Amino acid sequence: MRASRRILAVLAAIAMGGACSNPATTADAAHGEDQARVVTEQTMRIRITTGDQVFTAVLEDSESARDFASLLPIEVTLGDHNRTEKVADLPRRLSTAGAPEGADPVIGDIAYYAPWGNLAIYYRDFAWSRGLVRLGRLEGDTSSLAAVEAGRARIEIVPED
Repeated sequence: MRASRRILAVLAAIAMGGACSNPATTADAAHGEDQARVVTEQTMRIRITTGDQVFTAVLEDSESARDFASLLPIEVTLGDHNRTEKVADLPRRLSTAGAPEGADPVIGDIAYYAPWGNLAIYYRDFAWSRGLVRLGRLEGDTSSLAAVEAGRARIEIVPED
């Protein structure tokens, strides 16, 4: 993973250097920035399936999110916590290296609560919490998440096209 990140950084530097070293028009410079953005934005998508509900999410590019992805595919038991989030125990604690000391989750956030070692998927806003590490974000409509019944869920990486 580190080698691919280094390659992406070099490619981004080349793309940006090409746009900056040449007397270019504003449109050419913008095109170079767009190319650099495409090169550096690698996203990992996951799928969360529970009963008849399927949600997709994008994981962040962080040590904690990569550690979470290393557990996948996984089956977990979802429960509801405080009518705010769906929670599940993980088989082991995740790395929090480089993570901020807390996060302010919003609807659709997927997070790791380090003090308890569990996964949290928010369907309501919540206050900033120490020990909460944002892992990613659900895509699309999340309104049906609150109605998800407690029970088994499968979380897996969505294969790249």
